[in-house]
Amino acid sequence: MAGRCSILWSLSQGRTFRLKRVFITGTAGFIGYHIADLLLEEGYAVHGFDSLNDYYDVSLKKARHEQLARHAHFSSTIGMLEDEEVFDRAIDLFAPEMIIHLAGQAGVRHSIEKPREYVQSNVIGTFNVIEAAKRLKVRHLLIASSSSVYGANTEMPFHETDKTDTQLSMYAATKKATESMAHAQAHLWNIPTTMFRFFTVYGPWGRPDLAYFKFTDAILSGRTIDIYNNGDMARDFTYVTDLVRGIRMLMDVIPDTSKPPVQGDSLSPVAPYRIVNIGNSQKVQLVDFIEAIEDSLGVKAKRNYMPMQPGEVQATWASADLLFRLTGYKPQTDMRDGVDAFVKWYRAFYNR
Repeated sequence: MAGRCSILWSLSQGRTFRLKRVFITGTAGFIGYHIADLLLEEGYAVHGFDSLNDYYDVSLKKARHEQLARHAHFSSTIGMLEDEEVFDRAIDLFAPEMIIHLAGQAGVRHSIEKPREYVQSNVIGTFNVIEAAKRLKVRHLLIASSSSVYGANTEMPFHETDKTDTQLSMYAATKKATESMAHAQAHLWNIPTTMFRFFTVYGPWGRPDLAYFKFTDAILSGRTIDIYNNGDMARDFTYVTDLVRGIRMLMDVIPDTSKPPVQGDSLSPVAPYRIVNIGNSQKVQLVDFIEAIEDSLGVKAKRNYMPMQPGEVQATWASADLLFRLTGYKPQTDMRDGVDAFVKWYRAFYNR
């Protein structure tokens, strides 16, 4: 009965209050788990929607949901975003005030092999989410995009107002497509919408398909790690707690075309729509990140340097100035502290 209990909350005085209700897609995923946990701790009612697909270890996804289920005001539905009937039934019953859409098919390299999966999940699935936001007249729709949309851009740091026409993978292309769809619908139906562009998120409860997770597993197992572009790679590594704090603060910054834009704003002139980078604003060399993992583990990696892989970009680096101007918040976790936190979680979770 957690789903119904999460909507009404009776206090000792006998009065009944409606909890703030947030519908989050992808709550069994890395980022969705963390933002759901944060909101539940703050007293929100959260309904999660997740497919629990087997793109990576399903047991890890289930473990995340088990952690969330400890909260009295968490409820969930297992289903595909593309399954319009199942999705609509779940979100209409919960009747959220806000939607945070994080679910989708991830992975740059996998999108080269299975592009249709990305169109189905990221484009069709996101369309269903936007349609629900329109139907339910939510106060704020928040949607995950990716730094991958900057594609072949070379001028850094990346700003939200930069031109983004040169995506290098189907993953990036579908994320750009969702930005365009969301803008059009925000304009047509007055749906207040914020898009986040995430930059290389890492931390506890992370995804096993991501490089830092693979590196940690391989180093502890004595296997060789593959390092692409012969090590000449750089990323704006963003600790997951910093990321979700940014999301949480932006929930309260609802795009409004009647208000003047701030300096460097990406607020659309024709729609209640804004794009915001969430990144640590530091370009870190991949080899330095690997060294931090080695130091935290106390084990040196066996390295295999390889050419650049199709679809990858050489570097990412975010300007998070707009996030700061809108919220007063700036991600600031030191990379080595974040790596230590991940390694500590990894060793405990996998008993290694």
